[in-house]
Amino acid sequence: MTSPILTIDTPAGPVRATAGPREDDAVVFELGGAMRGNVHVTGTTDPHRWDQFTAVRACLGPVNAFKTTAPDEDLPRLARGRTGYHGSLTLYRYADRPQVSVYPLSTTADHPPSEKTEAVLTAVLRSCAEHVAQRADLPAILEASRQRDTPGLLRFLAWSASYHQAEAVRLEREARTALPARKAAEAAWRTAARWLSFSPDPVLLLMLADRPDSLTQKIRGLQWWAPYCVSAAAEEHERARRAQEEADSLRAQQRRRPRRRPALVGTL
Repeated sequence: MTSPILTIDTPAGPVRATAGPREDDAVVFELGGAMRGNVHVTGTTDPHRWDQFTAVRACLGPVNAFKTTAPDEDLPRLARGRTGYHGSLTLYRYADRPQVSVYPLSTTADHPPSEKTEAVLTAVLRSCAEHVAQRADLPAILEASRQRDTPGLLRFLAWSASYHQAEAVRLEREARTALPARKAAEAAWRTAARWLSFSPDPVLLLMLADRPDSLTQKIRGLQWWAPYCVSAAAEEHERARRAQEEADSLRAQQRRRPRRRPALVGTL
């Protein structure tokens, strides 16, 4: 069976991308025509669900550029150029429509490409990703990618759940201390107002005025600080719960046998 050859129209001219044999969790495309080098396409998680391996990621270079990059001399470049480029594009579904997310494209010197070059790189990455997303062996690629990335994701999700839980506890503590602090500031304001009624004083006026660092401003800030902390703590609890839920889902996927997944996208 001959390797699939894609012909991609780009602002720099046609680019030919020849897919090599599947390498367990990836497909590597050899570029020709207006570009030379490789595009490495692998499975990855949905950007909205880190436990769901339903997306594909196309990377510039012969390695998984999401984690590392190839040596500068191996990075893809325009056929008439000397500058190599790195970056990636993720293809996934959202609201039942194909979507793309582009990881910053840049040169080996970390400079952004020109608008024309960016269009060329994006077109090539997207075409390669779309091809892999429609392959019959996509489920095997996604499953191999899940097995590859799950240990690292579990470590990250454990850290994330712990971090957000600690933040929630900190914010709840802030909310509890805000109430007595506000009451103390209000008592000080009333005392200053009473003193001012007996003896006008510029210092007391400054303490009561609506200006930075005054008692009035302090009270106003404490009035919204406690509700804000309560709301923010609830959000942190939800983030911690979500991270734990995704970690539990990944562990459950490790325990059960692989099953065939539906194709990521239809004809685009």
